[in-house]
Amino acid sequence: MPKLELNIPHELSQAEALNRIQNFLPKLKEQHSDKIKDLEESWNGNTGEFKFNISGFKVSGTLQVGEDFVIITGELPFAALLFKGTIEDTIRAKAMELLKKE
Repeated sequence: MPKLELNIPHELSQAEALNRIQNFLPKLKEQHSDKIKDLEESWNGNTGEFKFNISGFKVSGTLQVGEDFVIITGELPFAALLFKGTIEDTIRAKAMELLKKE
């Protein structure tokens, strides 16, 4: 499966960044309940694991929240390989918006 790895810098406290990230996936599922199914996430400190189905494709990965970065790693289905760049750009833009210091 194609790998995805993004390092997103932030200027928030680690606790605030973690809180925002932890609240994001449930909101995303709620907003796109017609496409996102079977969302599972678990957290151990500042590291989370997630998996879900989106439009019939299985997606899984990890989130690591550091003092000034968030690392998102995951595996995309082969069918999404053609869209990997677009997927990375979209995730990066959403993550930067989510972690923007107000």
